[in-house]
Amino acid sequence: MHRTLAIRTPHAPRPTRRRAAALAILTALAPLTLVSPAHAQEDYPARPVTLLVPFPPGGVADTVARPVAEALGRILKQPVVVENRAGAGGGVGMSQAAKAKPDGYTLLLALSSITILPEADKVLGRAPMYQLNQLRPIARFTADPTVLVVRADSPWKTYAEFAAYARARPGALTFGSSGTYGTMHVPMEMLEAASGTFMVHVPYTGAGPAVVGLLGSQVDSLATGPATIVQHVRSGRLRALAHWGEGRLAALPEVPSLKALGVPVSFAQWAGLFVPAGTPEPVVLKLREAARQAASDARVTQTIGTAGSPIQYLDQPEFEKYVQAESRVMAAAVRRIGPAQ
Repeated sequence: MHRTLAIRTPHAPRPTRRRAAALAILTALAPLTLVSPAHAQEDYPARPVTLLVPFPPGGVADTVARPVAEALGRILKQPVVVENRAGAGGGVGMSQAAKAKPDGYTLLLALSSITILPEADKVLGRAPMYQLNQLRPIARFTADPTVLVVRADSPWKTYAEFAAYARARPGALTFGSSGTYGTMHVPMEMLEAASGTFMVHVPYTGAGPAVVGLLGSQVDSLATGPATIVQHVRSGRLRALAHWGEGRLAALPEVPSLKALGVPVSFAQWAGLFVPAGTPEPVVLKLREAARQAASDARVTQTIGTAGSPIQYLDQPEFEKYVQAESRVMAAAVRRIGPAQ
């Protein structure tokens, strides 16, 4: 009798049951692995989103951020949590946002100082905390001219009286701000240059603390957005003397513009939404649409409008152009101011 021997080649090993099972699992998972990044973007957001506000509570950025965050949370169906990260005139929070993972889970609600601080760092001879190209604009919500205010019990009833006093007594008046080169500092420096005055700058950590400083007689004046001071003007605690815009303000229609008073300066304190550069386009598109809906949301328009800041919405393409143009103007203004402390 002859036996037939089965010869197994070394190059084609027979799969064991365990190896076969593993191979089947890998085969089943392969399609999921290939589509998971796109699938994750389609499901965005799958967890709570952080909205960084680079100033303390009580200022313009915070006033805009909180109703916007609540609306975004309803629209995106995930909580949008406001996190105040104050310091360096907004630089600390903006730097954190610029360095965050570009996945759509860290957003930034910034003011126009975002275009100022990188140039200010250069003027001061230090490395910028962030570069503007590290952040991508998504939408602008508000754009308000800053308003010059003093306490209601001060001796100045008009801007002319205030300017005359400042010219006659260089360095006798003080003004508060949200930080050096911030959106409350730059317009006052522009005003000093245009009016031939000199006042002492007192920087705070944000607009809220600066307003508290003015109310508490720590400083004589300040310039900030209507949303921060309109309630104090209406209650009779502060007096608005002029603003840096055109025409009349809806929130303060009795207040004249500096241009109408013969002072050729203008400045707008706008608030807008940003994400880290490199955020995937599908996520950017979802955030653009959510921001558009938030800007027309009844709760948002009522809350921000009541505070004195009507919505002035710009979508991503227009807002990006606006930011680029603004950065050129503000860089030139910072260079004119020079090193400031």
